[in-house]
Amino acid sequence: MLNVRNLVARYGQFQALFGIDVDVAKGGMVALIGANGAGKSTFLKSVAGQIPSKTGAIRFNDVDIGALPAEEVVRRGVSMVPEGRRLFRSLTVEENLKVGAFAGRSGRWTLQAIYALFPALEERRSNSAMALSGGQQQMVAIGRALMSNPDLLLCDELSLGLSPAVVKDIYTILPRIRAEGVSIVVVEQDIDTALRVADQVYCFMHGRVTLKGAPADLTKEQVSAAYFGIEGH
Repeated sequence: MLNVRNLVARYGQFQALFGIDVDVAKGGMVALIGANGAGKSTFLKSVAGQIPSKTGAIRFNDVDIGALPAEEVVRRGVSMVPEGRRLFRSLTVEENLKVGAFAGRSGRWTLQAIYALFPALEERRSNSAMALSGGQQQMVAIGRALMSNPDLLLCDELSLGLSPAVVKDIYTILPRIRAEGVSIVVVEQDIDTALRVADQVYCFMHGRVTLKGAPADLTKEQVSAAYFGIEGH
């Protein structure tokens, strides 16, 4: 579904990605792991159209989307849950969710479907999104992204600032989303969580992929060496 080849990304004169190759199969779940500053979020932003890329670097459903603006990428079926949730502070829970449907893509994900996935949100639908707990705000961010009825969901640091119990609840939801035909890419610093949920794992370090493979095929030593740049013990 997603084929990324030799992706380069820059912020002005600073180069953040150096020739990244990543594949995401239809119905798959891919985890990107690595320390802060490794390039994981930059990769997601590039796929989502927030950072333009050269022709041919990003193909989605066999269409070159690298030069498309972010709103057009959403219309093509790619949606992102951004790091830090980035909810609209002046809007209610339901209004935040409705914003996600701006692209007009039809499909499974309606308000009713989101409330069935996250019952706590229906109870608070008229509340300010800022009045919710961190975990509930993350539910709103996920729900908003799903409201665009994506084929590919990009999730950036879902566990950021949340308790382990809440993180576990959030990650329990992902297989249910995947079962509805949505492919998922998650950026995650917690190695154990990433290895538990993903079909394929890519480790980023200094803007390059240092390791990739199925979790069952990777040893802790290999992951440690790729993540930290040193041999694991």
